[in-house]
Amino acid sequence: MDTQTKELIAIGASVTANCVPCLRFHLKKARETGVDEAKIQTAVSIGRLVRKGAASNWNEEAETLLGSVVAAVSTDEKDQAQKGCGCS
Repeated sequence: MDTQTKELIAIGASVTANCVPCLRFHLKKARETGVDEAKIQTAVSIGRLVRKGAASNWNEEAETLLGSVVAAVSTDEKDQAQKGCGCS
C-alpha cells in the first residue's frame, strides 16, 4: 500500500477515534506526500460517518441493556442542554 493511501486511512481513523494529535500528525504527513485536499476531505467525511454510525449503534445497545436508566440520563442531558453548557 502506498504512503498516501496509508495517510488517508490514518486520517479517517483519527477522526473516528476523536484523536486530535493523530489527526494533526497524519494531516501534515498526507500534505507532505502530496495528497490533494479533496481526498483529505473525503477521508475526514468517511471517518465522521463511521464515528456517527458506531456511536448510534452503541447508544441503541446501551438503551437496550440499561433500559430506563439511560432514558433518565438522556432526560437529564436534555434538561442540562436547555440550561446551557454547564461551564458557568
